[in-house]
Amino acid sequence: MSESGLQVGFILFPDLMHLDFAGPWDVLANLPGATLHAVARDLSPVRSSSGLSVVPGVTFADCPQLDLICVPGGPGHLRAMEDPALLDFLRRQEPGCRFVTAVCTGALVLAAAGLLTGYEATTHWNSHDRLARFGAIPKHGRVVVDRNRITGGGVTAGIDFGLTMLAALQGEALARRVQLGIEYAPEPPFPGAGSPEGADEATLEAVREKTAPYRAAMAEVDARAAARLDQPSAATS
Repeated sequence: MSESGLQVGFILFPDLMHLDFAGPWDVLANLPGATLHAVARDLSPVRSSSGLSVVPGVTFADCPQLDLICVPGGPGHLRAMEDPALLDFLRRQEPGCRFVTAVCTGALVLAAAGLLTGYEATTHWNSHDRLARFGAIPKHGRVVVDRNRITGGGVTAGIDFGLTMLAALQGEALARRVQLGIEYAPEPPFPGAGSPEGADEATLEAVREKTAPYRAAMAEVDARAAARLDQPSAATS
């Protein structure tokens, strides 16, 4: 299947998780003939949550119609969920997109735009319970595919997401070659510790305690975002 001319866009916003963006970007950069866009409100460098900055290539106003749009996650997703310009851009692009996708908590940005209602989706384990409030159907998995909505789990799942998209767009043979080329054969030093199901109780409790203020902020933003979805006129004001 030829994908010549495919337009792929990644949304940038302050405090995004750099790996959410960089992992799938590097994988999808292998699509023959595709153009990848780093899209933001303006062309100022966007600082990630780890301090690395990314320079956007195109603004919301000038971005062409995308075939595949992807929203990364990270702490900044909370502000993104309440950014009218970003949410309006997603809503305007969605009808012409072949695939509407997200990695990690980027799924909550799609949800806040009303674009996951009635779709199965996944996200980072610490936000998985938030999806249902926006009408999404939470499903666990490194990558969840429901029609043209494709979502990846937390952070490192962005590579799994990228390879899944590559296979869907260009065939499994290319995806396998790319997986080998990037030597993607995970063997974490602490098997099982990367998920709440496999982590020991002390580690899980420590992470929950550390992220408690973040969870409180999530609840506040979710309440406002869900209320806006119930008032469509307010969502675009």
